[in-house]
Amino acid sequence: MCSSDWKESTYRETYETELRGLQRRLVSDSSCTAEDLEGTLKNLYLMEGADWEGRGEVYSITLSAVIAAHEAVIGELRALKQ
Repeated sequence: MCSSDWKESTYRETYETELRGLQRRLVSDSSCTAEDLEGTLKNLYLMEGADWEGRGEVYSITLSAVIAAHEAVIGELRALKQ
């Protein structure tokens, strides 16, 4: 296993899991909007920038994947509105 394989695997698995969770949320909560997810995304960006303790590589990879999943779903919702 290449030394970066675990990073790619962690990112991919986290992204896919978060994506499924967001999709389930949209199906089960009809009041959930892109604006709601943007509020969460705003807080995720704040968490990403608040690395004053040095959170570690695994947490950073995970947070990046969660942010990317939110951005993707928000993008899809915005595209459907147009």
